[in-house]
Amino acid sequence: LTMYNEDEVLFARTFHGVVKNIIHLCSRDRSRVWGKDGWKKVVVCVVSDGRAKINRRTLAYLAAIGVYQDGIAKNFVESIKEDGSKTKKEVTAHIFEYTTQISFDPDMKMKTEDLVPIQVLFCLKEKNAKKINSHRWFFNAFGTILNPNVCVLLDVGTKPGGTSIYHLWKAFDINSNVAGACGEIVAMKGTAGVNLLNPIVACQNFEYKMSNILDKPLESVFGYITVLPGAFSAYRYIALQNDSSTGLGPLHSYFLGEAAHSTDPDGGDKKKGEKDDIFTANMYLAEDRILCFELVAKRNCSWVLHYVKSAYAETDVPDQVPELISQRRRWLNGSFFAGVYAVYNTFAIWRSDHSMIRKVLLHVEMLYQSYNLFFSWFALGNFYLTFYILGNSLTDPVVIEGLWSKTAGDIIFQILRYVYLTLLIIQFIMALGNRPQGSKWAYIASIVFFAFLMLYMLFAAGWLTYKGIAFQLDRQRGALTGANVSTASAILSNATFRNIILSVVATYGLYFVASFLFFEPWHMFTSLGQYLLLVPFYINILNVYAFCNVHDVSWGTKGDNSAKQDLGSAKVSSGKSEVEVEVPVEEKDINEAYEEAVEELKQHVEEEVKHRSPSEKRDDYNKAFRTRVVLAWILSNAALVAAITSADSTLSSMLPQQTRSNTYMAFILWSVTGLAAFRFCGSCTFLLFRLFTGN
Repeated sequence: LTMYNEDEVLFARTFHGVVKNIIHLCSRDRSRVWGKDGWKKVVVCVVSDGRAKINRRTLAYLAAIGVYQDGIAKNFVESIKEDGSKTKKEVTAHIFEYTTQISFDPDMKMKTEDLVPIQVLFCLKEKNAKKINSHRWFFNAFGTILNPNVCVLLDVGTKPGGTSIYHLWKAFDINSNVAGACGEIVAMKGTAGVNLLNPIVACQNFEYKMSNILDKPLESVFGYITVLPGAFSAYRYIALQNDSSTGLGPLHSYFLGEAAHSTDPDGGDKKKGEKDDIFTANMYLAEDRILCFELVAKRNCSWVLHYVKSAYAETDVPDQVPELISQRRRWLNGSFFAGVYAVYNTFAIWRSDHSMIRKVLLHVEMLYQSYNLFFSWFALGNFYLTFYILGNSLTDPVVIEGLWSKTAGDIIFQILRYVYLTLLIIQFIMALGNRPQGSKWAYIASIVFFAFLMLYMLFAAGWLTYKGIAFQLDRQRGALTGANVSTASAILSNATFRNIILSVVATYGLYFVASFLFFEPWHMFTSLGQYLLLVPFYINILNVYAFCNVHDVSWGTKGDNSAKQDLGSAKVSSGKSEVEVEVPVEEKDINEAYEEAVEELKQHVEEEVKHRSPSEKRDDYNKAFRTRVVLAWILSNAALVAAITSADSTLSSMLPQQTRSNTYMAFILWSVTGLAAFRFCGSCTFLLFRLFTGN
């Protein structure tokens, strides 16, 4: 369990959830592994990141269950050298161990009945050194002593389901090639789903659900899950180990992220190759993605990753706009750069011992991931083009007959277009200079406009479809109530109908079918609408903020640096509670000091040539990297928009603007549909395999 400054309620949610899981393990009397004494095979390791950062009430919780004892921790440990002199060593962590039979639920009610003994190891780090360092303590310090079979990682605040840890363990027990596994991350919806009234929460609920229904099952079938969430995942300890001869391996690659995110208190260079660390640092914002790739591509091994549908854990999701923007800055930048790393190193798969079929499947998945990266890079341009094509179509006199006049259509489209572009520029300005917390209402106002823009686009798509069908029906002299085979074929032959309605219906139809196959359709009714309206927010606000802050590789927390002790020490008189301070009182001393000051002013001082400190050089390089990335992103998206919307005579002579727009629109819509169909096939295959494994 990794912890930073979470309060006692969040800690109780996770710890009590783990206790319930251990009780379940001990209740499995027929198991060859678990049973009455199953608790002896489980150690709950809590690693807290920074003694000054830990919540006082959380410490009280740990003290109440007997794990923590105040007053025994020290900053230094004295040792005696061979020559008899004493020296002090700085303490880096305080470790407590206890077997408890007490737990408190999130309501702070003590639970002692039916509890089994829980072996707890509590590591309180002296300094805040980030989450990866906490995992280093777990894997490299405690892991070598405990030598576990399976390690389950949980973030404090995440509540595992009552049997989830058993189901995760079962995945490793069934298949000896499984190196890592994860369950479903569920957004907390509150009593009777009250949290879904917040569109921000509802949108994330839909996102999480579809990821667990389509993305994770597909990746599990291939054997490579791009991310096992650090908040709730499990690893086979032996699979994580580095090569004993070279020292290289999954944990070595994983812990490189600690160096990438560490800061030298003196601002000095950390390592050779510092200028390359900005890419690495962004990549390690999604450090669990790097670990997943390294496990699958481990030399001379054939490890796979598995999604366990039966296991789940609940977690709070951001319910405020600034919190969500800050969180997604890390997620988007981390996933993008980690994705580039994985695709770039695809051929590392050939150093593994996977079968030829598995290697081919992994290459197919990498092609799929490459296509997703392409779409994420051009998402900004694609969304604007979709708006432009749909909005511009509502200025065509033939299309808008019966809706409004051409003048009205032009005015509405131009107003929306200019407001859209203005707001987009504002997003860049805010992202480059403001914290989300300081621009909350500006972001909310932008979200409202973009939601209205999405409504306009949905209306335009619906109207275009209606007019396309009506046109074909008029040509066939049919009616909606009496369409015959020729009428139906005429409608299907209409490009507008095919490209808009068929693609959209196919995409969301697959979402509905997949959700029903997993017996979890409710998010389609409670959260789909909010998700659709907030799609522009994800593309035009979250993406812009993420790319404009690609130089910021922080987690939002800072390490504790010791104060410099360069002022000497004050002497304390023996037996007195007074501090002696030497103050010059003699006139000779005062006059001498004055003369020295006057003489100092008479001296000519050579102008000092100022040089940038290493930390300033690093910051300048990071910001220059940000500039290059943002420029490349903006210019490539702008070039795409110009190529499709330009009325230049040279371009039009090769391919008319209307044809270009319609063709690209069809490409976008059918690509989305194709990706959804690909994920749907993987999801169905996963369900088929699950019938035989039960996991």
